[in-house]
Order: sequence, then C-alpha cells, then structure tokens
Amino acid sequence: MAGHKSRQWVKPQSAPNSDINVTPLVDVVLVLLIIFMVITPLLEKDIEVRVPETEVENTPPPENPDQLVVQLDETGNIKINSEQMANPDEYVTRLKRMLAAKPKEERIVFFMANDNTNYGKLIGALDGAKAAGAFVLGMATEELPQGAVVPGAEGGAPPPPEPPAPPAP
Repeated sequence: MAGHKSRQWVKPQSAPNSDINVTPLVDVVLVLLIIFMVITPLLEKDIEVRVPETEVENTPPPENPDQLVVQLDETGNIKINSEQMANPDEYVTRLKRMLAAKPKEERIVFFMANDNTNYGKLIGALDGAKAAGAFVLGMATEELPQGAVVPGAEGGAPPPPEPPAPPAP
C-alpha cells in the first residue's frame, strides 16, 4: 500500500436550504396559548366604575327669564324668547340691550331653528348675536319638550300645563 494514494471523497455541493423550520414556532405558540387559557379565568373581570347618583324630581324646573332663546321659523322670522322681531336691525338692537345688562360670562344665547330655515338667515342671526355682544352661542338641534332643562343654563323652560282632572264618579 505504499504506492496507493488515499482518496478523499468530497460530498458534492448542494443548494442551500432556505425553508423555514416552523416546528419550534408552533411549539412556542401552543405553550403561550395554554398559558393564556389557564391564566385568563383567574383574572379579576370586574371593572370598578363610579356612577353618579341620580335624583328624580317631580317638580318642574323654575322658568328663567334671563335665558335668551332666539327662534327662527322656515320663513326666516326671528323671535327673541316670545317677542317677534320686525327686521334684522331691530333684532340686533334688542339683543344688544338685553345682553348689556349681563356680565360677559353670562351672555349666552341659544338658537332654535326650524329644519326648513334658510341657512343664510341662520348664519345672519348668529352673526347678529355675536355683533350684539353674545359670549356663547348654543344650538338646539331638537325641539325641546315642555319642562326640559337647557344644558348650561341655570333655569329651564316653563312648566308643562296641568292635565285636566278626571271626572268625579
């Protein structure tokens, strides 16, 4: 064997394996799933919420004569509370006098416009209230029922009318 050359066989080169081995990933996900399934029932599920107490009042709120409500109908006629205004100039002048008697923080004007009111006339009424010195402008988007309290105002609407008494037997 002296003259025999030893041959080394080299494994032929193959393409690299680029497949992802997902077995460890599946094992980890299953372990996490089991952990969450065991821990979840042990967690406290109650969330402490402090709800304010409500009181039911049977007496209607008092009428607030200082509250200013501007109403616009579908034709663009303007009323301040229940007083009809003849023209926009009278509206601004009358509103200016009503707001001048109040401190700045209490110069609040609420607007109630009919759904069919011209948008331009509503904007004109809002601009007129701002020009008259209103500090806060509020919009009522729904018809207020009798006896409803307007948020942000200290008083409310006039009380609802008393129902007629049932006839005596």
